[in-house]
Amino acid sequence: MKKYIALSALMLISFSSSFAQLGENYVNGEYLKSPRAITTAVPIIAVAPDSRSGGMGNTGVASGVDANSIFWNPAKLAFLDEGASQLSLSYTPWLQDLVNDINLAYVSYVFSLGERQGAGISLRYFTLGDIIFKDENNQDLGTYSPYEFTLDGAYALKLSETMSLAVGLRYIFSDLTQGQVVAGAETKPGQSFAADIGYYFKSKDQNISNGQKQSFSAGANISNIGGKISYGNDADADFIPTNLRLGGGYHLQFDKYNRISFYVDVNKLLVPTPPIREGDPNFTGDPNENGIDNDGSVLAGKDDNVGAFEGMFQSFNDAPNGFPEEMEEFIVNVGAEFWYDNKFAFRGGYQYEDEQKGGRQFFTMGIGIKYNVFGLDMSYLIPASSVVRSPLENTLRFTLLFDFQAVND
Repeated sequence: MKKYIALSALMLISFSSSFAQLGENYVNGEYLKSPRAITTAVPIIAVAPDSRSGGMGNTGVASGVDANSIFWNPAKLAFLDEGASQLSLSYTPWLQDLVNDINLAYVSYVFSLGERQGAGISLRYFTLGDIIFKDENNQDLGTYSPYEFTLDGAYALKLSETMSLAVGLRYIFSDLTQGQVVAGAETKPGQSFAADIGYYFKSKDQNISNGQKQSFSAGANISNIGGKISYGNDADADFIPTNLRLGGGYHLQFDKYNRISFYVDVNKLLVPTPPIREGDPNFTGDPNENGIDNDGSVLAGKDDNVGAFEGMFQSFNDAPNGFPEEMEEFIVNVGAEFWYDNKFAFRGGYQYEDEQKGGRQFFTMGIGIKYNVFGLDMSYLIPASSVVRSPLENTLRFTLLFDFQAVND
């Protein structure tokens, strides 16, 4: 299906997340609160790629190791069984209610390097389908197929029987304009490199009573630490979605057939919050004593025209409305997973994001089936917000797993 959109609109949508940034009003000496979502380039690289975590409310930093750990927390790869290797293939339709040719595909392969080491590689590919580009005069510029992809690699090492660290590298390629000229300027594909740093803790099983066992896990992952990305003039480069993910898990083994796990993840974009500037579209009033309007000066918050690494540290204390707004920028995810006989899994979860920062709130559910070397995971997203629409709502997602170690078991 072809989508008729203007080139400028395509770039605007693609450079940001799905939620528009609104300004703030200055009235009677006070800044009035209004939605202020943080936007980044290539937001697709921060989207959960697999159906297992997708069914658990997008939790995964402290869950058990699997082929998709390279995205959630590469440090988990050190806990692969010696000699183990796994392959995962995931498919996610995008905006399924509107179009049928936008989708996200993800392939990952992880393997053990001995008792204390693990590694993995993955490829993410996002296609925007066939698009007829038009200029500001509504003249056809041709039909193109914009796309984005990332290529990842990661290495993990056990520090002890319960802890591990990992590093990952990522190449990002985003070709949205297909070389078109925009506002008289030539465009080019955006490219960047990024790194991940992960930590994972997994306690030993503790006997409770009547054969029951419990254990705990925790994880931390900073993903997409890297330079800005530009589609033309480097002066207009945008931040990529550098993200801090922290989480924990509790695991209860009832007997040899039944076990359940509960997870909590907390996420924060390590990207500067846009300040309130004089002249912003939603700004009213003139707080400056000199009476100068619309000069673009920062009225509240901090200047976000900084480098990528400086922006990471600045993101913790730059919100125009101070600490309360900083707390609004944390996203909370909760999830649960129940396994029967290590063959059938039932999952559920919930994500909460403050309405002032995007309002992405939804429930998830999922199932998993494992038989010998094969596994199949499916997940479904149910929107919980009547204001914000999710591109994944009412969409069934699939992940196919291959556990090659099971061949020899």
